[in-house]
Amino acid sequence: MNNNDIVPGFDDEKDDSLKIRLQKVDDVEGCLVLYLTGYIDTYNSNFFQKRVTKAVEHNFTRLIFNCGGLNYVSSTGIGSFTAFLKAVKPRGGDLVLLEIQPKVYEVFQLLGFSQFFNIKDNLNEAVEFFSSEGKSGATDVFPKIFQCPICSKKLKATKSGRFRCSECKTILAIDNAGQVFLG
Repeated sequence: MNNNDIVPGFDDEKDDSLKIRLQKVDDVEGCLVLYLTGYIDTYNSNFFQKRVTKAVEHNFTRLIFNCGGLNYVSSTGIGSFTAFLKAVKPRGGDLVLLEIQPKVYEVFQLLGFSQFFNIKDNLNEAVEFFSSEGKSGATDVFPKIFQCPICSKKLKATKSGRFRCSECKTILAIDNAGQVFLG
């Protein structure tokens, strides 16, 4: 199955700097995996936004971005992810980022965006996130104020996921129940 079979017109435009392969998640309504390969910067972020917007317009509001092949994201690229979040949230959707390369993750953290995005380790966790959405009492848990287990700095988590302590830079994870773990 090619991209145009999933989202009509998706591959009408091409850009060698960023390749996107689509995979529909049959178990979850409106769920789409976007495998990103290349980089996202000022020059191709508009191209990236237009293509993902096309998917959202075709009622894909639960987006999983597999960033394993993404070797660079500029602040403009991160702005694109923020725009997607704003586009899908009012439609009851969300987005998950997977397999983020350490140097790309660093940009998310430096700009303070790592806490806004759901970051998962693998596709199963991402699909599970959308499958269990609305079934758990996670909304009662967040926002959660807690102390960093390393430096004791007070931190606030708005939702489950992975992020870095603003004080000691330790990578922490918080699950749907509000439990905090290292890395």
